[in-house]
Amino acid sequence: MPKFRISLATQGRRLALAALLATLPVVAMSAPDPSEPAALLPASSAADAVTRFLAGKGLLNAPAASPPSDNAFVERMRDKASDMVLTAMNFLGVPYRRGGNNADRGFDCSGFTRHVFEMSVGLVLPRRADEQATAAGLASIRRNELKPGDLVFFNTMRRTFSHVGIYVGEGKFIHAPKPGGEVRVEDMGAAYWAKRFTGARRAELGLDGAAPIDAAAPKPPAGAARNVY
Repeated sequence: MPKFRISLATQGRRLALAALLATLPVVAMSAPDPSEPAALLPASSAADAVTRFLAGKGLLNAPAASPPSDNAFVERMRDKASDMVLTAMNFLGVPYRRGGNNADRGFDCSGFTRHVFEMSVGLVLPRRADEQATAAGLASIRRNELKPGDLVFFNTMRRTFSHVGIYVGEGKFIHAPKPGGEVRVEDMGAAYWAKRFTGARRAELGLDGAAPIDAAAPKPPAGAARNVY
């Protein structure tokens, strides 16, 4: 069934592109007149229209008409997210350790996210998962808006934001799970995680690196349980 849906989506894109191409002027298969300015050639108009169509359908990263500075900005933001995910992946297999915040000692869930954010983008998160969820400088994101590098939170101890990981794309996230476990990638669509998902946050990253987040976030009640499930 999934393959059938993908096939229909692909066919729909092809039909839409074919319909657009049918409306474009036909370009004669002859050498252009050297005296005619290149910008006025029909081929250029056709290419621009196709490019805009593909970009509008999300099949290109950005329209060709976008200013180079805008394209560079998008690329830098994408690079930051990619660096964060790659950094996180470097710690696959590191054992869970309560209170741990580095690869030598091991990680707990919030120690892992804090370490990855600081190493990859220079963003210093608060230490606890629930503090990270309420930290200034992190925007609330809906599940259908998730992008690689976003923080994802779960209620694993009958307490909102008691567990945190990093979204890596394709419905997957990476995290330090629980005592006896290791840093690993899991599917957010799995029943356990799907019913415990409580929100996501995205860092407001700047062009020249991220300023440290103010750790003066609301503090959990004294004696609250640690960030494990």
